[in-house]
Amino acid sequence: MDLHLLVDNLTNPALLFFFLGIIAVQLKSDLEIPPNSSKFISLYLLFSIGFKGGQELSHSPYEPEILYSLIFGILLAIVVPIYTFFILKRAMSIPNSGAIAAAYGSVSAVTFVTAIAFLDMEQITYGGHMVAVMALMEAPSIVVGVLLMSLFDRTNTEKVHMPSILRHSLTNGSVLLILGSLVIGLVASDAQAEGIKPFTTDIFKGFLAVFLLDMGISSGRKIGDFLKKGWFALMFAIIIPLINGSVTAALTSAFVESTGNRFLFAILAASASYIAVPAAMRIAAPKANPSLYLPMALAITFPFNITLGMPIYLWLIQLFP
Repeated sequence: MDLHLLVDNLTNPALLFFFLGIIAVQLKSDLEIPPNSSKFISLYLLFSIGFKGGQELSHSPYEPEILYSLIFGILLAIVVPIYTFFILKRAMSIPNSGAIAAAYGSVSAVTFVTAIAFLDMEQITYGGHMVAVMALMEAPSIVVGVLLMSLFDRTNTEKVHMPSILRHSLTNGSVLLILGSLVIGLVASDAQAEGIKPFTTDIFKGFLAVFLLDMGISSGRKIGDFLKKGWFALMFAIIIPLINGSVTAALTSAFVESTGNRFLFAILAASASYIAVPAAMRIAAPKANPSLYLPMALAITFPFNITLGMPIYLWLIQLFP
């Protein structure tokens, strides 16, 4: 692996703010980002990524690769929760297995946003349609996870209202905002987009740094309790994303030419949802333990992906073009 690439990533100011957040928790500092500010920054990042993706898409000629990418993204969101469920249920309860499988089949918008910043830092281009791929990967894994739980959990006598679960996943705030922003960016003219460029582009990295500081604080608070739960969950939260990201980086060489797009596919496959899926599982799987699947995604998989994962996936893509 190119050590320069790894060092560049680990010394990225936004990532260092993430570590600062973790250190602040370990030092028992009172440093925190107010909840309202944190929510605003989350919304801003999703809005900015969606809008810029729409603008990129508006300047891109239609190609079969776009359709193949959308189909492949949905397939990923179906296959990953199925195979991970059967691994998980050997060591965990059916509700926990279904919830964790859904989380790892779905995607993390924050990891995607960080990956975009990483590509910008490396001056690697990517297609605007990848924003749509990310948004479409949210819901299928939730549906698959719920179906697997209903098929294998013989003790569950409660009827699962699938239309309600599907509607909840599709109208989730992060999905709705990024898809809406994508459409708005798609229909906006260049002159109109230029008018809000200082907001959508110029201040993006600063907001990302503050947001990762907040993510570091959140991760630092959850990692202690999680580590008490045993080695299986810890190893799963590292090894499965690494496998998913690496295999996807190799498979996409068959139909994706752009290094940036292949990298984003790898990140989407490797990431785990800690916003949309936990919200849906509160309704669909009340027996699943949030203190298990939430820290796995947020406190282990997310830091792994944004520190070591991204340079590894990019290295693999460059090694096997």
